[in-house]
Amino acid sequence: MNLEDFFTPAQQDAITAAIAGAERECSGEIRVHLTPRCRFSPVKAARRVFNRLKMYQTRQRNAVLVYLAPMSRKLAIIGDSAINERVDKNYWDEEVRILAKALSQGRYAEGIIEAVERIGRKLAEHFPPEADDQNELSNEISYEP
Repeated sequence: MNLEDFFTPAQQDAITAAIAGAERECSGEIRVHLTPRCRFSPVKAARRVFNRLKMYQTRQRNAVLVYLAPMSRKLAIIGDSAINERVDKNYWDEEVRILAKALSQGRYAEGIIEAVERIGRKLAEHFPPEADDQNELSNEISYEP
């Protein structure tokens, strides 16, 4: 499976636009990453991707990764240290549950867009937009072979 074909070009554009829109409402950063399979804990795999993409290098340490392994039916959502200090302990678990429900209904792009929008609203609560805010991470979906 070529993951770059997992979403149609229109769906990819919609996800990228949702990320950009969410980031306009806060000073946080959001990335979506797809990998074909996850052979172990999706949270551990997501942390590896988070580090490989150097998402910890944002100025306010408030980046969030939405990690999806469609062939393994696994996903994770993780945040960097500053956002983790501000959200409830179970926040990411609840986001995963909501996204998993959408994915189980075959609503892949829509589910991710809705998750990005919810995450953006949560980031905005704790990290409002700043006058000098810059887009520190790519809004494009990243893929693993």
